[in-house]
Amino acid sequence: MQKIILVMRQELQDLINEKSDLLHPEVIAASQKLDQALNNYNDILKELKK
Repeated sequence: MQKIILVMRQELQDLINEKSDLLHPEVIAASQKLDQALNNYNDILKELKK
């Protein structure tokens, strides 16, 4: 999961550099996907700590 998140972060950064606009729909969509992946990862970590 960590590797997936790292790849998603790099893809988001590349997209930001390509579009040069944080409000571009593709950038927003990629950011939202990364947010969801991070939330899922955080939920998994919380469950493991129980």
